[in-house]
Amino acid sequence: MLASISTGLVQLHSRYYGKGPTKAKTYLLDDTVICLLRGGFTRVERTLIAEGEAQAVHDIRRSFQKAMEVQFRDIIEGATDRKVIAYMSQVHEDPEIALEVFVLEPIPGATLAEPDDLPAAETDLSP
Repeated sequence: MLASISTGLVQLHSRYYGKGPTKAKTYLLDDTVICLLRGGFTRVERTLIAEGEAQAVHDIRRSFQKAMEVQFRDIIEGATDRKVIAYMSQVHEDPEIALEVFVLEPIPGATLAEPDDLPAAETDLSP
């Protein structure tokens, strides 16, 4: 299921941008699907970033995500057989990373992991 989500999102980017991410990995935690896409900025986007116009790239990507939201949701819903109730997207220019986050409709009666049940990192800040 997770591989089909990664493949579907990469294909969607490739089809509409003319270039897709070079790597993708999808994670599922409770009702949240997270896909990390590496690489994939177009030559135009890289040029804009190099010229200090990263915000234009963010704006274009955000517009694309809004226009393509149904197609993005369809990939997730088809793979999980669950409804997507929220979709968020973000890009980072160096390194080139796109993050696609989908929140799924909860399964009735399912229990989610409690924060105390999840692994945590401890940091000792004493001098």
